[in-house]
Amino acid sequence: MLRILLVIHRYLAVAVGLLMALWCLSGFVMLYQPYPEFTTAERLATLAPLRLAACCRTDFLPADATPAGSFRIEMLDGAPVLRQPGSVAFDLATGAPVRRLTQDGVLQVAAEYASRRGLRATPRWMEEVALDQWTIGNAARNQPANRVALDDAAGTELYINGRSGEIFQQTTRRERVLSWFGAIPHWLYPTVLRRHATLWSQLVIWTAVAGTFLTLTGLYVGISRLCRPRGAGAPVSPFRGWWYWHHLAGLGFGVFTLSWVFSGLLTMNPWGLLEGSDAAARLPPQLAGQGRTSELRQFLRALPASLPAGEFVQLRAQPWEDSLFVLAYRADGSVVRLDATARPAPLAQAQVRRALAGLQVPVRSFATLDRGDAYYYAQQGGAELPVYRAVLADRQQTRVYISPVTGNLRIVDRDARRTRWLDNGLHRLDFPGLHHRPLWDCLALLLLAGVGASCITGAWMAIQRIRRDLARP
Repeated sequence: MLRILLVIHRYLAVAVGLLMALWCLSGFVMLYQPYPEFTTAERLATLAPLRLAACCRTDFLPADATPAGSFRIEMLDGAPVLRQPGSVAFDLATGAPVRRLTQDGVLQVAAEYASRRGLRATPRWMEEVALDQWTIGNAARNQPANRVALDDAAGTELYINGRSGEIFQQTTRRERVLSWFGAIPHWLYPTVLRRHATLWSQLVIWTAVAGTFLTLTGLYVGISRLCRPRGAGAPVSPFRGWWYWHHLAGLGFGVFTLSWVFSGLLTMNPWGLLEGSDAAARLPPQLAGQGRTSELRQFLRALPASLPAGEFVQLRAQPWEDSLFVLAYRADGSVVRLDATARPAPLAQAQVRRALAGLQVPVRSFATLDRGDAYYYAQQGGAELPVYRAVLADRQQTRVYISPVTGNLRIVDRDARRTRWLDNGLHRLDFPGLHHRPLWDCLALLLLAGVGASCITGAWMAIQRIRRDLARP
């Protein structure tokens, strides 16, 4: 049995072991250079201040009883525009739909971006793209997508929606180069493969399955060889040369190798193992709902007199208890919650308790958190503190986190808690006590080095052994 496992382990290590070594090496890069992303904070920092003196026309809106849905109000070419997902943007000064941008219009958006970033740049239109390496996840909903180079020192390139005028992706030369050594090989993410979503998903899943099997067989073989009886004074490992170092690296870091490759498999949600339930769908509209168009009309009419000129850069719908509320963001990310009359309306604890009391599920506990907990914390990104936490007395012991500043909701049920430990915990070393840097960096670098050494030595020795096997008569 052991000999059969050795043969399987050896031949599997040639292909899968090399891939696992690539995952480790690319992991070093991903620690400090993630895949390019145009974050919310970056977007807010580059938006023009809202000027609403000539605002706001409302005759283009549907009937008053129609749900207002989600929307954002931002500036485009000196005019405030209302943007809704899946719909054309409307100029609030004229009430007319925003026309598709010409190349000059696209370049104007890029020039304003560069000016607000303080970049010495000369925007240059490059092409209209259907899909490329940096727009895999968002190109389809941002057509026509225009690629613009700023020709600045950082080699910045922007992707601009030609219909709404929004910048939806930004990359720099450093991000593009390092991603080819980091995220792209780590995720098997080249465009030629990723454009075929099902093929890409199955390839990642089955290579991770093979990697899990390879690691398990390696651990079994390594431990069984270690436990064989040997004479007094015998070395720890019966192997010599490269085999010796591979054996020690496998024994020392094999469990971490297994946890990383297995949790990497789980990130793909194979066969729906971590599908989870739609926790948000189980909660009634007391905790969100939708505002009505009549409230949106009221809000737009109140804006010019209520909102200080130039203080905010974005307005975003955030309904509560089936009433319209709007979040007003400044360029630094600070936010004020407004009601339908455009007046400040922070979310009081009494309002939260009243909404929770209307749920069909009783509330088991309620608290205000200043430091977060194991499922809501600053390292997640976007975690607003302080936050209200309600634990419901349902079968999943659902946790509902509600920001008193914005009313943003985060719902964590049993499935989400399981994913938090199996995905974020195991794969990203996201555990309490390890969030402090450089402690986390030192541990991650040490483990990556050990796991990488195990994978590289194993793949190298497997190749050499198979070459000798094939050379035999």
